[in-house]
Amino acid sequence: MPELPEVERVRQSLAARAVGRGVRAVEVRRPGVVRGDRSTTALLAGHRITAIERLGKQLAILGSPVDTTMGEEPRCLCIHLGMTGSLCVVTNDNSPRKHIHVVWHLDDGSRIEFRDPRRFGGIWVYPNKAELLKHRWRHLGADALRISPAELYAALHQTRRPIKAALLDQEIIAGLGNIYVDELLFGCGIHPLSRSDRLSLEQFRGLVPRMKRLLRRAITAGGSSLRDYVDANGQAGEFQLSHRVYGRRGLPCRTCGKALSHTRVGGRMTVFCVSCQKRY
Repeated sequence: MPELPEVERVRQSLAARAVGRGVRAVEVRRPGVVRGDRSTTALLAGHRITAIERLGKQLAILGSPVDTTMGEEPRCLCIHLGMTGSLCVVTNDNSPRKHIHVVWHLDDGSRIEFRDPRRFGGIWVYPNKAELLKHRWRHLGADALRISPAELYAALHQTRRPIKAALLDQEIIAGLGNIYVDELLFGCGIHPLSRSDRLSLEQFRGLVPRMKRLLRRAITAGGSSLRDYVDANGQAGEFQLSHRVYGRRGLPCRTCGKALSHTRVGGRMTVFCVSCQKRY
């Protein structure tokens, strides 16, 4: 599933090509992926894309009416890519035709295509951003690129949950998934089964800056492309080449040389080094 770096890369690449463009028409090829008002106006037809924002792993596309005399208020679409979703800007007729569920036709002749073969993602329609914040994003914790060490410590210092399970909880911290939690805990030398309440504020003061550096490095590299992920230009990421533990169970640790171990935490496959990562 695309995590914060992949979704942020989609946001950046999509914003560069779509913000400021008018939406001439919208095709809804599979209505089931749209939650809420499925009218083309609600899906931004007749609107100009004014901003593309992100919280955690979710995107928001904001649009204002092109004809301001119509009196319509700005609209907001929330998009979750799920496991296999993508948003690509296409300028020709050679894009793959399967699994494209919604198409936005822009005023420069290009189009944005929402493609999701497994349909775990979706589009949520809101009349404005305030309603998105009230009904959907209020359930998310602070974004992983914005949270402070004190905020994360306050959320976790009284729970006995394994630190990996806690960091995967989107209501605590939004944006982290299996890839970057494994990479982060390895970099911090913390065993994934360590109890959250056993970690000190000083450890969170080290963990949070390291997390932000990891995420920014991954964004710069275009994210991690393991299967389906591409950005809005159709480009795959390269950060998977820098993974130190994720997807490497049984292979030598790149620090100590011992074979990497694995277990399940919160139902998720977890790879770690018993030598380099201390259990608290």
